[in-house]
Order: sequence, then structure tokens, then C-alpha cells
Amino acid sequence: MEIRKLKDKACSIVDENKGEIIKLTKDLFEHPETGYKEYKTSKLIKEKFRKLNFDIEEEIAITGIKTSLGNVKKPHIAVLGELDAIIDKDHPKGNEYGVVHSCGHNNQIGIMFGVAIALKKARVMESLNGTVDFIATPAEEYIELEFREKLKKEKKIKYFGGKQELISRGYFDDVDLALMVHSFDTGEMKDVIVGPSGNGFIAKKVKFFGKKAHAGSSPEEGINALNAAVLAINNINAQRDTFLDSDNVRVHPIITKGGDVVNTVPSDVRMETYVRARTLDSIIDTNKKVDRALKAAAIAMGAEVEIKDYPGYLPLLSYDSLVDLFIKNSDQIIDENRIIRNKHLSGSFDMGDLSHIMPVLHPFFGGVKGGLHTSEFKTVDYELAVIKPIKVLIKTIIDILSDDEIFKKTSNSPYSRVEYIKTSNKMSSV
Repeated sequence: MEIRKLKDKACSIVDENKGEIIKLTKDLFEHPETGYKEYKTSKLIKEKFRKLNFDIEEEIAITGIKTSLGNVKKPHIAVLGELDAIIDKDHPKGNEYGVVHSCGHNNQIGIMFGVAIALKKARVMESLNGTVDFIATPAEEYIELEFREKLKKEKKIKYFGGKQELISRGYFDDVDLALMVHSFDTGEMKDVIVGPSGNGFIAKKVKFFGKKAHAGSSPEEGINALNAAVLAINNINAQRDTFLDSDNVRVHPIITKGGDVVNTVPSDVRMETYVRARTLDSIIDTNKKVDRALKAAAIAMGAEVEIKDYPGYLPLLSYDSLVDLFIKNSDQIIDENRIIRNKHLSGSFDMGDLSHIMPVLHPFFGGVKGGLHTSEFKTVDYELAVIKPIKVLIKTIIDILSDDEIFKKTSNSPYSRVEYIKTSNKMSSV
């Protein structure tokens, strides 16, 4: 079948199944779960795929799901969606634990499913060579570190991030490139951000150990670990003038335990923070400054400090050939004047890890209002947030699978998996 007609047929199936796709995204919004706990979410998606007669590999990295379409291994494309939600106890739609999809991952899954249903029902792979994987990945939000540390000790995972874990297990070994779409409030004048780069980060857990004493009658006998933590935050703030603007450095500590009771000098105080930046070198350099600030605070108070670094996500890389192809296929779906190209975002995404072993496409579509991870976040336009990105992804996939030259231009990998793991391990002390 002519490529243009194949694209039109697949996009028409998206329109025919629009109600089911949007209903899925709304249903997922009602069942938010945090990373490596996405059992209800996973079950709902499995049911959808089974109704389409997909063979499913389940429980990959605990809750992940994989299924495929195609007849040969190459070209091999992965379309991804993320299963997990975030914790925001102020969000009006949060569940009883404050878990909510204020990250838009439910939209991602709807997009992934929409691509699958269209390629399946249009019988696209009968006219093309290649394989398309659909992978629902767990645990993109890098939170609940103690829970994930427990999973690691139990040898259920090696990495805290879902895509990191799937890379280590070999699920992307045969994949040539990976595609997915994220939601983002792009503002009134724009619809899409294509080809964004993003910060990477190191995750840190910090414990200050002091000495207990009665806070009223004999505080002089204690060592105040909370004061050490406060000093540490001030020390980090004093370093901010040394962070280059071009490095997009972000350090944002929180105190997760400030003491036991108010009338006892705090002896066990705990913090978490990310050290984010645009490049791996700037992450590592900033992390040294943060460690220095933490240790100095402990010395000043006569306390002890324990610092654990965990390999967060690598910076998100952009690939111009994929960006060009995506923008070309946005024609008649998105006004080119409403597309932002190659913007840097200071947030972090585990798609960044994949971007170091294969080309990735990670555009951000509007149709939502409010900042990510805030109580104002909501989807207001499902056509823009879900349906339009499905169509552009489908057209992009068909081009890659139909033309060897397009595939060659979009399939150069910067690192091997072994090189990636070595790079990621530079960010770990555990």
C-alpha cells in the first residue's frame, strides 16, 4: 500500500477509537500508583492489549509490560509509556495517600495504546518490515528511595528507575530507537516542544548523627543534628553563585526527619536531595560542592554525617534527525508556528538514560494546564494531549519502517550498554 494511504488509514483508526483511547487515559487517572507498585495500572493495560489479541510479557521489572508487532527484528522501534504517578497531597484529585497523575503519565499510556491499536487494526506491519515494541515502563518518578532500597536488597531490582532497570535486564538490547510523548503546559501560544534536552541528576540520602539531651534542662550536653542539617542547607545556598547558568544546576534538599520529640535535642536527622545539571561533568562537579557543604556542617556542630549517592538519570539528549522527521510528520496535525524546537528543560527523565544508548524522541505536548507535579496540573484538551501525538508518532514510525535511508539517519547509537552502565555508575556511592 502507498505510504501516504497507510498513514491515512492508521490515523483514521485513531479517530474511530478516540473514545476508547481517551476513556483509558481517564480510567488510569483514577488509579494512580507509585513506582514498582503499579499493579492496578498494569492489570488495566494488560486487559486492553489482550482484547486486541496481543501476546504479552508481563512482570518485567516487577510491574512492566511488553508486547510487539512485526515480522523481522530490524528496524526495531520501542514505543513507551510510563506506569507510575507522583505524590502530591495538595492535589484535589489525589487518592487517600496523596498519589496522583500530576505528571501526565496516564496520557503517555493512552498514547502508547493508541499507537498500538491503530498499527494493529490498520495492519500496518503487513506492508512494512520491522518490529514495534510497546513497553509500559515502571518507576519513572525517582521517589520513595527507602522502598526501592528494600527492593534492591531483596534482589528484586538493581536500579531505582524503571528504564534503568529494563536496560540492565536487556530489554533494549535489540531496540534501535525509542519514542514516547510527555505532557507539558506549553503555554497559550505553543502546542509542542520537540527535541528537548533535560538535566540529569544524582540522588542523595543524608543522615546527620548527633547526641540526645533534654532540650530544656541540658541542651549543652547534646549535639543538635537538626542544626547541622540547617547549616548544610545554608552552606549549599552559599554555593549557588558558583553554579554556572549554562549548566542549569538545581539542588533542592528536603528534611525528611527533623527529630523525634520537641523536648529532646535531635540526634537523628535525615535529608534527601537531587543534584541536577545539564551535563555529567557539571553534575559530578556540583555534587562535590554539595558533599563539602554537608561535611562542613557536621564538623561545625560536632556531629557525624553519612552521605549516600544513588545513580539518578543521565541528561536527556536530543537527536536532530528524529526531530526533523517528527516535525515533518506534524504537518496538517500541528501548526509549525506552534512548535518549539530544542528547548532545554531543567527537569530530569529516565528517557535520558535511553538517550545515551540509542536515539530517542521525547516531545512534550500541551493540552494540559498547571506545572508538572503541582496541585494545579490537569488535562484540559485530550485531542492535543493524546490524540494528535498518536497520529504524529504513527506517521513517524511508518516512515522509519518504510525507508532504509530514513532508518539509517535516525539509528546511530552514542554508547553501548556496557559504556552506559559504566557512565551511570560514576554517579553512585552505593
